[in-house]
Amino acid sequence: MGLLSKIFGKKNVAERKGEPTMVYIPEEDEGMNWAIEKANLTLWYFEESLNQPKSHQTYFSIKVKIMDGEISEHIWLIDPSFDESGNLFGVIGNVPVDVKTVRVDQKIGIDRNYISDWMIIEQGRLIGGYTIRAIRDGIPDADKAQFDESIGLYIDEGVDHFKTDFETPEGAILSLEKAYDEQDLEAALACKDFKEEAKIMLSTLSMDIDDEMVTNTAEVLELSFINNIEEHGFPKFSDLQNAFPVREKIDDSHYIITEVCWFPDGGISIQKLNTYKSASGWKVLGPVNEDNQE
Repeated sequence: MGLLSKIFGKKNVAERKGEPTMVYIPEEDEGMNWAIEKANLTLWYFEESLNQPKSHQTYFSIKVKIMDGEISEHIWLIDPSFDESGNLFGVIGNVPVDVKTVRVDQKIGIDRNYISDWMIIEQGRLIGGYTIRAIRDGIPDADKAQFDESIGLYIDEGVDHFKTDFETPEGAILSLEKAYDEQDLEAALACKDFKEEAKIMLSTLSMDIDDEMVTNTAEVLELSFINNIEEHGFPKFSDLQNAFPVREKIDDSHYIITEVCWFPDGGISIQKLNTYKSASGWKVLGPVNEDNQE
């Protein structure tokens, strides 16, 4: 049985003769919507890997939204490729259930705006596959091992490949970690917003806050940040692998990001970081104080 015959992209249940059960998730599901967004934000890694695959990358597939009038279905394509204009081509990899406009093993071309997921198998480990992870997240913990076994994949938080820039909260975190690795204090300071960090800190106090208090607190936070690096040195992230499994929206300019880091010795670190969207892009504020988190 092929890998795609075991993986499906929705929730509820539809029986298909001679094939495994279909899993259905409503399109308005928050976790699934984030999975699709995350897949598109990291799509560059899939494209680069597809163009120059490494020896440990053994499987490439991409999921697209197929329309049939008002009906739509997300379907995996195998043998994917992109043309010079960025249009996607591939072969329908699993039997459609709802749409009748395509059939299994049919080669199609489709606009890249309809991409909803991608996956690469790297040394038996799932990279990407964000809609698969969204399905798995909705399964009771006691059943997750059986789910993993049924699709024949090792599923952990994976390794995410957000671009290292200020376009996303995750990219801002990666930018700060890059600055640490390069021991570039100015670059690290450019990843921070101490004034916004001061506002969040002061908001937990039962007192009136004015601009002068925010400014003074921001100055103290910046000095503390600099002194800590001068005293203890720059943290090291170059040997770590990162994943960002959760993005919690507080408001349009404030997200709490969960970051998972794997150490070379097999250790795992999990932290939650406040991020803020400033006029110059996303910035990293600092760790979340769980006691004060609403």
